[in-house]
Amino acid sequence: MQDQLKQFALTLGASEVGFCKLTPSPLPQFPYAISIAVKLSDAVLSTIDNAPSFIYFQHYRTANTLLDQIAFRLTQKIEEYGFSALPVAASQSLGKENPYRGVIPHKTAAVLSGLGFVGKSGLFLSSKYGSKVRLATVLTDMPLQSELPVIENGCGECTLCKNACPAGAIFGEKPTIDGERNFDPEKCSRYMKEHFQDIGRGSVCGVCIKVCPKNKLQ
Repeated sequence: MQDQLKQFALTLGASEVGFCKLTPSPLPQFPYAISIAVKLSDAVLSTIDNAPSFIYFQHYRTANTLLDQIAFRLTQKIEEYGFSALPVAASQSLGKENPYRGVIPHKTAAVLSGLGFVGKSGLFLSSKYGSKVRLATVLTDMPLQSELPVIENGCGECTLCKNACPAGAIFGEKPTIDGERNFDPEKCSRYMKEHFQDIGRGSVCGVCIKVCPKNKLQ
């Protein structure tokens, strides 16, 4: 069934799919997770030049919609198998009191699934696509097995993302593999809203994604 879930997600448009057990899980009734990654367009990312672009803003939202649809369909499939599942939206928030936190950091499930590592930027870096991915997660009680080993952080001495961040929100230190943030999300969001509100929501930048040397043309 695990292989069937992976093939189903890939058919729906996922670029990568991983599985892991969460120890501990943020929701004890769901000890397993499916990590879903969708690759972003190289052409779209090329429109980012020291500042976000309208094209990237729309692409970001479209990728999130696709991820949410895949997570929703996977949840339905898992329920058909007789298990319970909870889709976690690509762009999640616990509300005004904690706007920069969600049910689970997507990067945590992605790292534990062996799909990549958390970079100094706080971004998840896919082994296959670098920082050019958006993520979603499905939590479930369906027993799943990790198929890939956890990858060590691979940023080395690189600080390109820290140097390029227009908000100065990236610390540039080695993060932990559990998905702990390595930047100040409030500072990032505030800067985007102050300087690039005309682009859209104002908190979608992409500069740190654009400059990451781990990106590969696909």
